[in-house]
Amino acid sequence: MNQLPEIRLAPSRPALDVRPLEKRVGLIALATDHTSEVDFRRMVASERIGVYVARIPYANPTTPENLRKMQPQLSAGAALILPDETLDAVCYSCTSASVVIGDAEIEAAIQAAKPGVRVVTPPMAGVRGLKAFGVKRISILTPYTVETSRPMATYFAAHGFDIDSFTCLGFEDDREMARIAPASLVELARKATHAQADALFVSCTALRAALAVPGMEEAIGRPVVTSNQASAWNCLRLCGDDAQRPEFGRLMTKPLPQ
Repeated sequence: MNQLPEIRLAPSRPALDVRPLEKRVGLIALATDHTSEVDFRRMVASERIGVYVARIPYANPTTPENLRKMQPQLSAGAALILPDETLDAVCYSCTSASVVIGDAEIEAAIQAAKPGVRVVTPPMAGVRGLKAFGVKRISILTPYTVETSRPMATYFAAHGFDIDSFTCLGFEDDREMARIAPASLVELARKATHAQADALFVSCTALRAALAVPGMEEAIGRPVVTSNQASAWNCLRLCGDDAQRPEFGRLMTKPLPQ
């Protein structure tokens, strides 16, 4: 072995930036999730905004009972994201679990680990997205079973929307939901959108629906709001990023509603 060099300590340390990146978005994803992290890196992450991910345990099938079991893991998951450092927003990336557990309960669990952080859930981001268009009548498309879809219908009705049609695909495994091709979602959107609906909401963070939004909007001639697209939009706006990104759909050109 060659002789090792002398290791010298630099006489001074470089100045430190306040943060490596100006803004920080935390993402709590399911252990089985193939899509949310990829979508957030595509739509949210930049030289200014960092996306920091923690995964929490989840076991299929996607039933209300199994979804509810994630609630005790939320505080621990949030605590793992840059411990002892503040975040600008945290998204819990599961639409169906959010409606089963409840937005307020999710916010409380995350804020127990990250006091005061702004919390985003996909269904609430979806509500904000639909309100950004000023729509009242909607259609909803989910990959879930009827049992898991029912709380979703209740959630959007409780937020003041008239649901003209609700279509579900009957999948029980979120890993299979992630394998639905974006091109297939365009045709599914066409079939699922009621003639009287003002917009379509496509639920589920496992779906690769964000990639299909422009095609879906062209197919139905109306705005389309999806779980990951709406969550990404909501997080961007909370970070002060108002840039328009029409390649991800009309919603990405809108401000957050007041």
